[in-house]
Amino acid sequence: MDTALSRRTFLGTAAAAALAFTVVAVPRARAEVTEERHRAVVIGSGFGGAITAMHLGRAGVQTIVLERGIRWPTGPNAETFPRMFAPDRRASWLSPMPVMTGAPPIPSEPYTGLMERVRGNGIDILCGAGVGGSSLMYHGMTLQPDAERFAESVSAGIDYDLLDREYFPRVARMLRVAEIPDDLLGHVRYRSSREFLDRAAREGFETFRVPMSIDWDFARRELTGELKPSYTTGDVIYGVNNGGKFSVDVTYLAAAENTGNVNVAPLHRVTDIERASDGSWVTHVDRIHTDGKVLERKRLLSEALFLGAGSAGTTRLLMKAQGKSLVPDLPDEVGTGWGNNGDRVFSVTTPLSSPGEFQGGPACVGMKDYSDPAGALMIVTGPVPWPADIGTTSVIGLGVVPGLGRWRYDSAVDDAVLHWDQKYDRALTQAIETRIRRVAGPAALVVDINSVDVNTFHPLGGAPMGSVCDEAGRVLGQRGLYVVDGAKIPGSTGACNPSMTIAALAEYAADEIVRRDAGVVF
Repeated sequence: MDTALSRRTFLGTAAAAALAFTVVAVPRARAEVTEERHRAVVIGSGFGGAITAMHLGRAGVQTIVLERGIRWPTGPNAETFPRMFAPDRRASWLSPMPVMTGAPPIPSEPYTGLMERVRGNGIDILCGAGVGGSSLMYHGMTLQPDAERFAESVSAGIDYDLLDREYFPRVARMLRVAEIPDDLLGHVRYRSSREFLDRAAREGFETFRVPMSIDWDFARRELTGELKPSYTTGDVIYGVNNGGKFSVDVTYLAAAENTGNVNVAPLHRVTDIERASDGSWVTHVDRIHTDGKVLERKRLLSEALFLGAGSAGTTRLLMKAQGKSLVPDLPDEVGTGWGNNGDRVFSVTTPLSSPGEFQGGPACVGMKDYSDPAGALMIVTGPVPWPADIGTTSVIGLGVVPGLGRWRYDSAVDDAVLHWDQKYDRALTQAIETRIRRVAGPAALVVDINSVDVNTFHPLGGAPMGSVCDEAGRVLGQRGLYVVDGAKIPGSTGACNPSMTIAALAEYAADEIVRRDAGVVF
């Protein structure tokens, strides 16, 4: 492959980006080192990275977005994503085995798949890989915390009324959020959701339908047989094959690319970040093949560097930079303030009630309880595509937890490792389980899945606001370095799914950065 061609493809237009996807599919015998200059570099294409890139592009800032995974184009009756109980190489990030809890242990060749398991000491993190980040896998829950919970768990310094008036609505409009309509909720496929609502209401809990970033007409078309089932069987954990989900790749990132100023570079894995002697930023990148082989090594020089690789990715890059003195004078608090958003998954088997087979999804109904001394909590249904009615469904609890987890750099493996103790959220977990048992009834068998496999899909913190960055994500003492994702949120997002809060804060920060820093800092 011609090196000049490779360089041109990643510096060109959206059409060139498509060519780049084709070109990298052929392994090279050795890895070359090339150097590029960009005005702004964004690491990661999830909510934080994509929203930041869109605003930079609209402001006329030439920006490159680095994404380690591939594009996952989908649409009606596509087979883009694997099924939950039939995982293949697409399911996991460069792993010979599936990494999700409960997945059948079917071996495959390593591939730049959808889900990475970041091993920690006391807890693991499950995070997304691909253009669109974890929005490819998330159910679509788009929940806004209230003012009290936001101040308690996210920030007491940010004007919540401003977020409520301007930024949360922006996100809702872009993601086209909508609750499950009556006709779908009344269908037999959604019996488990209706039963959950009825039982929770009888116990006196506040129930609700979850705002979802999906077009419910796609679920209707599944029920008429026009589309193969995905939503209506709850088979969405690896992504929705039929389309209709307004994930980041088809919303914010598409808007960013449409400005003509933003180029998305898939299969670009960032290994380190560094501050050069002149104050500019150096991003060390491996351009890889889908089997993980390094095809080319790059040094990207930029005036501004935006970290949007998620709590795990962003924090690990900062910790490596600190541990190897690649970025002098990083705040001492880098690696602190981490939490799991109170996540807990439970299996519920009720012998006297049938939830049905292929329970409809995504996680579209829930209940709240803010009264427990252990902290505010929320419980939502988590439908699983069981091929037969075995009386079992699943529910997901989450709540407010302190950000007591900490990352530590380990020079032996040149990486940061997360340290977490289950005592940090034990009281909340017990409170969640107590509520679930009340709703499920005394005859139900309730099993805490995460007591066996401790993990979270909702990592938060590692570069918290106040001690590592300001409220716009500017890293303290580091001109031109920004944290734009969930790493800046200390532990939880007010007893709800974190995507809405991460997105609203990214919108808020992007306005501030474009207004004050563009043309001055970069």
